Amino acid sequence: MQYVIDLLLAEQDKAYADFQQKLIPDIPRERFIGVRTPVLRRLAKQLAKEPVASDFLAEFPHRYFDENQLHAFLVAETKDFRLCMQQTEAFLPYIDNWATCDQFSPRVFGRHKAELLPSVMRWLGDERPYVVRFGIGMLMQHFLKEEFREEYPVMVSSVASEHYYVRMMQAWYFATALVWQWDAALSSLSELDDWTRHKAIQKARESYRITPEQKIVLSNLQKGHVSK
Repeated sequence: MQYVIDLLLAEQDKAYADFQQKLIPDIPRERFIGVRTPVLRRLAKQLAKEPVASDFLAEFPHRYFDENQLHAFLVAETKDFRLCMQQTEAFLPYIDNWATCDQFSPRVFGRHKAELLPSVMRWLGDERPYVVRFGIGMLMQHFLKEEFREEYPVMVSSVASEHYYVRMMQAWYFATALVWQWDAALSSLSELDDWTRHKAIQKARESYRITPEQKIVLSNLQKGHVSK
């Protein structure tokens, strides 16, 4: 929508757009306007109060990366769980980069974890890499503490993908799960492929929340796999 694009262009920072493109090289430079994240969040809160929001959310695909970011933040403002899930399902097929995927986090999901879980399970089995990455991210964000079940790390380790950003999210999940659910995460860690397991261990060993004793266990685990 030109109205929204004009709002974004009014906040353009070309140097920032150059910087963003280096971080997300899969997207060509011409798709970056260069609007900083705090500004996008402010615009989302502003648009959420305007009738134009529903028109913008129904328009796919967007031309600019910044539009997708704004879309993600606007959906995150939706307070009704069912409506938010509808908006999420409509948007997920159009996510084409790690940044939009990882910054897309509807607030209402945290208050409806039981209703969210079936969708998370389905996303893990999707063929589209950023839908899978989003599913793993939601499992990491909402189901590592009180709602945790031992089968969750097993499900993440069972995701079979050659996509770099899916495997990196698997590694991120396990590095985080080792903090909160050490035994269950450690048990499933060996089921990851060598590359992803190495990344998970590397991330975990860099974390201040992993104890020195745990880091020794991880180091020995990695050495054991390397020596085989």
